[in-house]
Amino acid sequence: MSDTTLVEGIAAALPTPNLDTDQIMPKQFLRGIDKTGLDQGLLYDLRYDANNQLRSGFVLNQPAYRGAAILVGGSNFGCGSSREHAVWGLQQFGIRAVIASSFGEIFYSNAMNNRLLLVMLAEADVQRIMEDVSDPLTNKVLIDVGSMTVRSHRVEASFALSARHHRMFLEGQDIIGSTLSLQGEIAAFQERHWQKRPWLRDVARRVRDRLDASTPIQAAGSNS
Repeated sequence: MSDTTLVEGIAAALPTPNLDTDQIMPKQFLRGIDKTGLDQGLLYDLRYDANNQLRSGFVLNQPAYRGAAILVGGSNFGCGSSREHAVWGLQQFGIRAVIASSFGEIFYSNAMNNRLLLVMLAEADVQRIMEDVSDPLTNKVLIDVGSMTVRSHRVEASFALSARHHRMFLEGQDIIGSTLSLQGEIAAFQERHWQKRPWLRDVARRVRDRLDASTPIQAAGSNS
């Protein structure tokens, strides 16, 4: 087994239902022009108090859960706005997978396309896994992407992935890598398309060239 087929490590329970992307990555951390530093903003208002001091009672601030690789969340995890920063922040913090009974639809697509594994299980299984990981002595979880199974101290459950997402995770690809792997098929489709509709090939460039050719060059200093 490789790093692309297994996600294993400390799991932390975040039982709050409807945890939205504004809570996962507050808006004040969206000001940058790149992806860096988003781990600092992850779940900021849950991790820090009004004086910007760590909340000792929050699970990810507790010594037993530092370095957590997996979150076990409440239902409808990641609802709200479409900000992809929520996914990037989770990954930069070290989270490789989230287990919940349901996810916000846009968050699900953003996460899976960026190789943040989302595992949907029955609510009863999620609750039992939460009980397991709430004890620091039994807080390890293993997710096998190959067999699509999850194992905690007392639970072994199966989950489903689409064929495309399953293949991406097995091959260690995000959506860009998956698309690039199909370059040959894309080029062949493109060529067939142009052979059937040659008038569409480079149409934007040809229109631009025609417009440029028909536009008279204005003489320097002319007021017309």
